[in-house]
Amino acid sequence: MPRPEPARKIRVLVVSHAHPALSLGGAEIASHNLHKGLNALAGAESVFLARVGHPIPRHGATALMSLRQAASEILFHNDEYDHFYLSNRNTDEIERDLIRFVRDLAPDVVHFHHVLGLGLETLAAIRAALPKATILVTFHEFLSICHHHGQMVKTKGTLCERASPTECNRCFPEVPAAKFLRREHLVRAMLDLADAYVSPSAFLAQRFVEWGLPAARMHVIENGIDVAETAEPRPLAAGGRRGRFAFFGQMTPFKGIDVLIDAVARVPEKIWGEDARLLIFGGNLEAQPPGFQEKMKKLIEEAGARVRFYGAYRNAEMPRLMRSVDWVVMPSIWWENSPVVIQEAFHHGRPLIVSNIGGMAEKVRDGEDGLHFRVGSAEDLADRFAEVLSEPALFDGLRGTMRRPLSHLDCARAHLDLYRALGARGRAAARAAPLEAVPA
Repeated sequence: MPRPEPARKIRVLVVSHAHPALSLGGAEIASHNLHKGLNALAGAESVFLARVGHPIPRHGATALMSLRQAASEILFHNDEYDHFYLSNRNTDEIERDLIRFVRDLAPDVVHFHHVLGLGLETLAAIRAALPKATILVTFHEFLSICHHHGQMVKTKGTLCERASPTECNRCFPEVPAAKFLRREHLVRAMLDLADAYVSPSAFLAQRFVEWGLPAARMHVIENGIDVAETAEPRPLAAGGRRGRFAFFGQMTPFKGIDVLIDAVARVPEKIWGEDARLLIFGGNLEAQPPGFQEKMKKLIEEAGARVRFYGAYRNAEMPRLMRSVDWVVMPSIWWENSPVVIQEAFHHGRPLIVSNIGGMAEKVRDGEDGLHFRVGSAEDLADRFAEVLSEPALFDGLRGTMRRPLSHLDCARAHLDLYRALGARGRAAARAAPLEAVPA
């Protein structure tokens, strides 16, 4: 009896705005982890395409490069990017180099994790070149909706609940509302070329649906992490407290680092004591606006020995760094989506103290995975510090109810299920009605 032929692997092209070896951001890590996870599964094979640009020079006449990455990882050089329209002005190289590569690869699925640096023209060109392929777009923030770094925070610092050309013009009065309307129509029309959208958080997904994307095409799949080592809780001396707090990330206004240091200085000395510390792992303060740098300098002086700075870190260092801390603090003043720091804290069993908005509030259940505080309030955050320093049992209690994060393999399986379901239904059907077999 002849053996049945094995099912053909689904060939996937994962597209990212940067390679994590060159730019260590959450979206870069998430897209690369998906690529690795797909290649570890029997039913898929993945190629990773990442944009690269200045200060890295091109190697020659072609925009395609390798920089000694893995054989299945390709770089596409582009510096002709329009941030306002999310547009690539160099369409000649898209057609000459990128589309030739894509046609030769002939993927069944093209999964964009960003158009930043690549441009929406890349999505349109691939759709034209591969009319039968399934195209997906994963959203990592609100860049398609919001010109203010995709944060949906007004330029005066308040949260933005709903974007519109008029509201955007109030943030950027030098840009006419009509231009914001053209941007919205262009971006939405280009995104409509995709067969499905993926969001790592229900919060972000709902915002995009409210903005106008079809709910039938929106699917929620959490990002997966690829971490094998687990950091055990920090050993305590007799009578010691769980008083080591850590911040991981860029020292920018959006990350709320000023709120964090202000809060540390507000905790009464009799509660903070001699053993509590805030450890900051991150950098980039020198690249921030001068006014913010001055504010930070003053806050740092007031906090004194309570705060220690350790500079930027590599993702591979995270297990070692986690061994030195008890709590992870995320004081962002923007909504966030699915920060990799939250997943890493879950993996290592470190309870979190987070702002009570957006993806942070969704991922970290108050009283189960960690604690919430009112966004932007140094006073409320100081109260949370005082609470955990005064209640020794809280740390172990939260560790006992904390969720565990999705692995990059489980994340890849969820995506592969979605790819198969979309492919089985065909493009027209997949765009018309929601899938019941895949969580959304």
